[in-house]
Amino acid sequence: MTDTSPRTDVDARYSSPGAVATPWPEAVQRLAAAELYWLSTVRPDGRPHVTPLLGVWRDGALHFATGAGERKALNLAENPYVVLTTGVNTWSEGCDLVVEGEAVRVTDVARLRELAGAWEGKYGAAWRFEVREDGAFQDKYGPAFVFAVAPRTAFGFGKGEPFSQTRWRFT
Repeated sequence: MTDTSPRTDVDARYSSPGAVATPWPEAVQRLAAAELYWLSTVRPDGRPHVTPLLGVWRDGALHFATGAGERKALNLAENPYVVLTTGVNTWSEGCDLVVEGEAVRVTDVARLRELAGAWEGKYGAAWRFEVREDGAFQDKYGPAFVFAVAPRTAFGFGKGEPFSQTRWRFT
């Protein structure tokens, strides 16, 4: 889905002297390992909406699920552009990541089965999904749409000396 060799730059304005760019493969490892992400969408009236959610990184994209009637899904029906963030709430260590892109609904049943296995493998049996033939996950709460967000632009904020801000641009 996403170019695996993005253009990578460190922004000296927001980085310690001598800081170097975080390599994209390191950012991908952090994206894949994160337990919680924050999704930012835009309501139809233009107001922002931010919510925490679970997700899995597969094949160059971050995937998340949401019920068809949830605010996230309603927002995405009007505007598919999103920001996903993850990181740690500390100042002097870690790396915060920001992924900007378009949320594209995944409906291929074989792909959804693979993603359902990834969810369960990452989060355990509490997050087991059945896959519906109409292209959605199903759990005890009802159907859930699955979306993939391949980065168009991503940022990494390295915290602690040296502080760094890396930008990755994808074609």
